[in-house]
Parts: sequence; structure tokens; C-alpha cells
Amino acid sequence: MSDPLPASSQSLTDLAVTASIAAAEVILEVYARPIHAVKKSDGSPVTEADAAAERIIIAHLAGTGVPVLGEESVAAGIIPELGDRYFVVDPLDGTKEFIKRNGEFTVNIALVEDGKPTMGVVLAPVTGEIFVGDANGAWAGKIVDGVVTGRAPISIGFMPRLRIVASRSHGHAALEQLCESFDVESDVSVGSSLKFCLLARGDAQLYPRFTPTCEWDTAAGQAVLEAAGGAVVTLDGAPMRYGKHALGFLNPYFVAAASLELAQRAADKMRTLLA
Repeated sequence: MSDPLPASSQSLTDLAVTASIAAAEVILEVYARPIHAVKKSDGSPVTEADAAAERIIIAHLAGTGVPVLGEESVAAGIIPELGDRYFVVDPLDGTKEFIKRNGEFTVNIALVEDGKPTMGVVLAPVTGEIFVGDANGAWAGKIVDGVVTGRAPISIGFMPRLRIVASRSHGHAALEQLCESFDVESDVSVGSSLKFCLLARGDAQLYPRFTPTCEWDTAAGQAVLEAAGGAVVTLDGAPMRYGKHALGFLNPYFVAAASLELAQRAADKMRTLLA
């Protein structure tokens, strides 16, 4: 397991990449043996990998002096003063997928500034796929022996008929109607924040979310998608914002898409269907 590096020696993006790689190592250690899961107060599952990975990430980010909003810390009642600039961490997004052993879970680290995710890292420990987005754009690569390889720019893409990203672990009756309205060619089902990443690299164009999420579920993926040219809006068509402490950091329903125009059209339709 790699040791944290001084914050001054890396950009925040590089530091988040390093932290995600270290977290992935401990997650895979747990994944290789029998998994014991318990339920949190909200009924969602948690494993020893969640807490261990979050501790590692926080240790890597500590030297920056930037507050960290971590899913497991919040579950334990630990919420720092966040201010206008803070990290958002989901150490193991897709715990249900982790327990199912289908490989579709990720490490998510994002930087939020003035309510907007401006940097995000999404790493899938099993495949080694990593997706990163910041002010310099979005890129993807693969982690091999703890090192980023094959780094290449990614961007959103369109095709004659849309592809929609649906969740394997969550669904909604309105999804089929939405697909009919937008003449969706096919759906691409994948777990965790990888849904945002499929849009970011042009494999799909639409990801509607009719079920609850928290800020740590979406911040990193949103940052990657927006850096690749996409957009994430709530059902009123406004950009999805962060720092919703009073709401327990819960997100409203939203739609992520390959463009702002498509996102807003889909949000309008979603609002009608849900009404």
C-alpha cells in the first residue's frame, strides 16, 4: 500500500488519483476473501472495505487542508465544516455490486467548489479502469501494478439513436416510457458511478435517475462527465448543486446527458412522467 505524499508535491487531481489507487488496493484485498456485510441505519449495506478505503483516502488528502465529506464518516456522525471548497468521497460506490461480486463498483473522489464538482476521479478496482475529469478536460486509462497506463482523452458522443444507461440495482416504471419518448435504441446496464463514465466516453447519451442518491454517489461522476462535455441537471432543468447539508446531502432526481440541451429535454419529460 502506497504512503500519502505531501500535498505540495502533487496537484489535487494527481493526489486524488493516487488516493483512489491506494483505496482500490485495500478493497481488492477484502474482495479476495469472504465478504461480511451489515446494514447501516438507512438499510444500505456496508462492508469492512468501505471504512478501510475511506481511512486511506482521508489520510492521502489530509495534507491539503481541504475538508473531506466522506460517506462512511457521515454515517458515523462525523461531518466537518465544509465551506465553499471540499472533497467528496465515496470509498466504495456500489456496495451491492461488490457483494454480488460483479466487479461494477468504484472508488469516487471529487472536489466541490462553490456548489459545483470541478474535479472527479472514478476508479473501478476490478478492471483497473480509471476516469478523471477536471478543468483540463477528461481522460481515461487503466491502472496496472499501481500505475496509470494508456491515458487518453475522452469526450461525449452522439449517434442516430440514443443509448440510455439504466441501473441494475435500481429501476422505475417511468423508465420504459422515457425510452419510448426519446426513441432509445438500447440500454446499457452498469452499476455505480460507471454510468456517468459511459456517457463521458461516448458509449451512451442519457442517464435518468428516478431513485435517491447522495452527493458522494454522484459528485465524481458528474465532474468527469461535465469535463467530457456532458451535463447533469435536476428535474427543473438547473445544474445539480452540492453542499445540501440541511437535506442530509441527498440529491433530487436528475438526468445526466451528453449535452445540456438533451439533459434539459429529458428532465422536462421526466417531470411530466412523474407527475
